[in-house]
Amino acid sequence: MKNKVDNKFQELFQTEGTFYTSPGRINLIGEHTDYNGGFVFPGAIDKGMIAEIKPNGTDKVRAFAIDLNDYAEFGLKEEDAPKASWARYIFGVCREISKRGGEVKGFDTVFAGDVPLGAGMSSSAALESTYAFALNELFGLGIDKFELAKIGQSTEHNYCGVNCGIMDQFASVFGQKGHLIRLDCRSLEYKYFPFDPEAAGYKLVLLDSVVKHELASSAYNKRRQSCENVVAAIKRNHPEVEFLRDATAEMLNEVKEEVSAEDYMRAEYVIEEIQRVLDVCDALEKGDYETVGEKMYGTHHGMSKLYEVSCEELDFLNDIAKECGVTGSRVMGGGFGGCTINLVKADKYDAFVAKAFAEYTKKFGHEPKLYDVVISDGARRLA
Repeated sequence: MKNKVDNKFQELFQTEGTFYTSPGRINLIGEHTDYNGGFVFPGAIDKGMIAEIKPNGTDKVRAFAIDLNDYAEFGLKEEDAPKASWARYIFGVCREISKRGGEVKGFDTVFAGDVPLGAGMSSSAALESTYAFALNELFGLGIDKFELAKIGQSTEHNYCGVNCGIMDQFASVFGQKGHLIRLDCRSLEYKYFPFDPEAAGYKLVLLDSVVKHELASSAYNKRRQSCENVVAAIKRNHPEVEFLRDATAEMLNEVKEEVSAEDYMRAEYVIEEIQRVLDVCDALEKGDYETVGEKMYGTHHGMSKLYEVSCEELDFLNDIAKECGVTGSRVMGGGFGGCTINLVKADKYDAFVAKAFAEYTKKFGHEPKLYDVVISDGARRLA
């Protein structure tokens, strides 16, 4: 990929630049906990974006996206926003740095990626983090890593129309090989935990259902509202409760008659999921991957039956994982399609993959996609 980028860069600009890369991410456990003030548990992966960049002494950015075979040229003022959606990510990063007082000048760039699009591994965060990290270094801006993650998040909000949390950009910037990161979405405190399944005889594999059901955005808003309804009810007895993160199962039971059955189920899932993240962290500190797997299945059950954000295809893949003795499996991401993330003993891997492909294709008429992932380092300059 690096050679491909370099060849195109030389062809377009007849010079050589500096290489930067940022990864996509997985989230081992902790779904729909972020907007409830809870914990998420992501890690950077060995798939990401690579860009070659060189300041060009003008006030213009000249950019080429290899994967889309598309070229864009734009200025650095607010009114210069490019039309191409991919170019808006780079433009947005430049603008967000400028808003924070950093001076970005024109540059030439070519980039390519190997994060599968639409599989929930955050190719957009990888792109934002690559450019935030690179421009900070190339122009000597002295921006700290936390602010680089926030620049990526603000780019999504202000230039790409996605009101996302901080997890994706955070994982892309802060990733560390062989470690997952527990991020407290309320305080933004974080801690690294060792995660090296290969050394313990396991593989981490994503199975992509290759479906995305249209319910996602409206359903997301409804579930968020459910959580807020329950917090409002609990708050009457416990004014200290700001998020479901602050609530216990006992507090939830106190308001069972005051909230709808649906709202109660949603809150039950979130309160249990926040605890599961903490349990998985404890298990990893002991090298106990069996408990990690058990909690992953717990998350899938909760997302399917209580939060109701799974779908037939994902439940099917989860059932096959159970039948094959896979240690842990669950839907990853917001739901309604996308991937399952699976923790598989190395000696069960081939049989699981073969069965999943055969049975899924027979049932749904198309193959799933398979991605093996390794936990990797975050944004950096490439030698």
